[in-house]
Amino acid sequence: MSKKYINGSVKIGDTEMYYASFGRGKKKLVVLPGLSDGLATVKGKAWILSSPYKKVLDYFTVYMFSRKNVMPEGYSIEDMADDQTMVIKELGIDSACVLGVSQGGMIAQCMAIRHPEVVERLVLAVTAPYANDVATDAVSSWIEMASRGDHKALMVDTAEKMYSDRYLQKNRKYFPLVAKFTKPSSYDRFMKNANAILKFDVRDKLSEISCPTFIIAGSDDKTVGNDAPGELKAGIKNSELYVYDGLGHGTFEEAKDFYDRIFDFCRV
Repeated sequence: MSKKYINGSVKIGDTEMYYASFGRGKKKLVVLPGLSDGLATVKGKAWILSSPYKKVLDYFTVYMFSRKNVMPEGYSIEDMADDQTMVIKELGIDSACVLGVSQGGMIAQCMAIRHPEVVERLVLAVTAPYANDVATDAVSSWIEMASRGDHKALMVDTAEKMYSDRYLQKNRKYFPLVAKFTKPSSYDRFMKNANAILKFDVRDKLSEISCPTFIIAGSDDKTVGNDAPGELKAGIKNSELYVYDGLGHGTFEEAKDFYDRIFDFCRV
């Protein structure tokens, strides 16, 4: 079966939301990326982004979404979840397995709480139910770096807080070079996404998540902390947890079987 790659957008209010879609499977998988989406959207990247999913594109049709292009001041994680649900329904997706990574996992939690009808199964990867001290310190420092336009410092610090020591020792020298080619023309979207994280807290609503939930994390997460996975597991009744020993926030890049575990969970 040939694969289908789509780079699209959906009108939402006075702006639009970009998405990348790939695969021809009957099962729908919605993917919500992390804070990096504030620096670069999925626009035009369907073929590139499909790489981790290629073995299952006959089973799944994958939709990866950016946040909407123009975000108002005070735009919250809850607002993002409402808008995401609106766009999913606009595309004719009645329900899907939803994979949220980092900030995307925060949005996914809100979708499962506020719009349970669209979330068939939920995967929460390297995320947290609120802006704990570790997350607050990390995000606040990134906001400060972005506010002064220090993209090199932002990229280097993000990487240092993402990857394992083994990965850092091998690749640390490349981070400043990557920074030279990734600076956005504006940090507005990044700042609004980042500030939304600082106000996020659904700890008292986790019990409202009723769909089967898979929580996946690393044991040494310097971005959302090491207590977050257990807090999610304790708060969500119908959930299971897997933690990669020795990995951190970049588990989704470093663990070779990361996506296989997610595919196995979503196939059921």
